[in-house]
Amino acid sequence: MSLPLEGIKILDLSRYLPGPLCTQILADFGAEIIKVEQPKTGELGRQLGPFINEESSRFYTVNRNKKSITLDLKKQEGKEIFKKIVTKFDVVVDQFRPGVMERMGLGYDTLKKINEGLIYCSLTGYGLDGPLRDAAGHDLNYLSLAGVTEQIGNCKGKPSISGVQIADTAAGSLYSVIAILLALASRQKTGKGQLCDVAMLDGSITLLAYALGEWSGSKVLPERGNETLTGGYACYHIYETKDEKYVSLGAVEGKFWAEFCERLDKNEYIKLQWNKEKQEDIIEDISSILKEKTREEWVEFFSTSNICFTPVLNMEEMSNHPQVVARNMITKLGNFKGSGKELVLTGVPIKLSDTPGEAKHIFPEIGEHTEQLLNSIGYSKNEIDELRKNSII
Repeated sequence: MSLPLEGIKILDLSRYLPGPLCTQILADFGAEIIKVEQPKTGELGRQLGPFINEESSRFYTVNRNKKSITLDLKKQEGKEIFKKIVTKFDVVVDQFRPGVMERMGLGYDTLKKINEGLIYCSLTGYGLDGPLRDAAGHDLNYLSLAGVTEQIGNCKGKPSISGVQIADTAAGSLYSVIAILLALASRQKTGKGQLCDVAMLDGSITLLAYALGEWSGSKVLPERGNETLTGGYACYHIYETKDEKYVSLGAVEGKFWAEFCERLDKNEYIKLQWNKEKQEDIIEDISSILKEKTREEWVEFFSTSNICFTPVLNMEEMSNHPQVVARNMITKLGNFKGSGKELVLTGVPIKLSDTPGEAKHIFPEIGEHTEQLLNSIGYSKNEIDELRKNSII
């Protein structure tokens, strides 16, 4: 069965999480991904602990089903080789700060002259223009500037750091995938590639759509942890249970809230669902009730109810949940590479009926495919040996 992106060839210059997750998603649907890594050391993400057999366990989670070449882009011969390779590829993914590739003579304006159909995805923190164009940043910085961090945490405490890298993944990885697919669709019509400018700050701001709507309607800035969808109302809240675990209630719709209250014999709260002044008292009362049973006892208690009630799971519990197992969303590779450790990987989240993605658990060694690729563009064994001798590859 042919996958939707078979035949699409992508040069991946990215590292750590945002770019590699983007290209892994594309690889799952058939794209050929060639990681371009620094000779000897490889991509920096390989060196990020903890480790399995001296290689980052995190590296494996975002680099399956890819190939790897080594190439020193700071050396002139390395630049020339890269330009030759680019003529055979559809997409370049660049995660350097703005201007880095241009200073090496390998920016989009240069590469499009040798490959008119090239799609160049620049994934950065703040974008290719604006006063923060050249600033350094991480997930926390992008979320903080976007106004997202201000919304995370309890209303009586300071803002909290998200346990998930939202800007890196949702605003960076996923929007880069979308950008590349849109550019590929456009190229089918025009025959021309284009530059995709994806900024993690920009993407993070779009994730605030509903919060911005709430602000627009109320004309009051949202209060952290005290709004409709951030814990300020009893119907949309996280509660602790007897065993010091947690459950989540998402009974925003009136029918769900009514059924929840009826099951707890608290019918008087049904009409008070959106009474802001009563929420603190209602939350306190429901909290005391839910501390009377364990998490699993409450899950069983509400198992026949239709009220949007779920346990708050840790990663191990999530990986064994029947719904997760049924959807093949977690794969466990036991004794990975003889390490005695189990490698836990995500599955393919996009389910296509006719051309489903394939999560192939093949992970490239540093420069494993260098010779193969150079052979394909005309380099002889002697020439390749000389390049290796001179640390070009």
